[in-house]
Amino acid sequence: MQEFSNQLHEANEEGGESLTRISLSISILAVLVAMVTVLGHRSHTEAILMQSRVADQWNLYQAKKIRMDNLSVTVDLLSLQSFANAAGAAAKQQEYKAHIEKWKSDLAEEQQKAHEYEHEVHLAERRASHYDLGEALLQIAVVLSSITLFTRRRSYFFLGIGIGAVGLVIASLALFVH
Repeated sequence: MQEFSNQLHEANEEGGESLTRISLSISILAVLVAMVTVLGHRSHTEAILMQSRVADQWNLYQAKKIRMDNLSVTVDLLSLQSFANAAGAAAKQQEYKAHIEKWKSDLAEEQQKAHEYEHEVHLAERRASHYDLGEALLQIAVVLSSITLFTRRRSYFFLGIGIGAVGLVIASLALFVH
């Protein structure tokens, strides 16, 4: 650690201002890495929460579908039996048929909601992929730029800044995923 400190001190004496700028640039890249990382984690969390919502929505759809199918069987059975109060049985049968018709429209709505939630999951996953790739490129940029401090070759710094710019652009594209 002391040796690194001495090298940094010597480097500052030789070309202090330019190395200070490089160090500042590396610090900015590190902050950008942290920001993109947080956004990526939030996007992954959003995708997971939305996937749970999708599962709940499909469970609701399935529960309503099962109730509708059970009631359809009951209506069929009512038509096969004879009753002392035929008018009451017919009225009950009509009531059940009305429930079945209502549930048919409800099922279409529930299915549509589930598909919308699935679409939102897909978008969150696409955003997370952009953030992940941007984060990886920014991390590579930090490493490459840091090599400049040891080698004093500016080519590493410019390569790192270039890769960092690409990473930032890719991460920013996540904001336009719709």
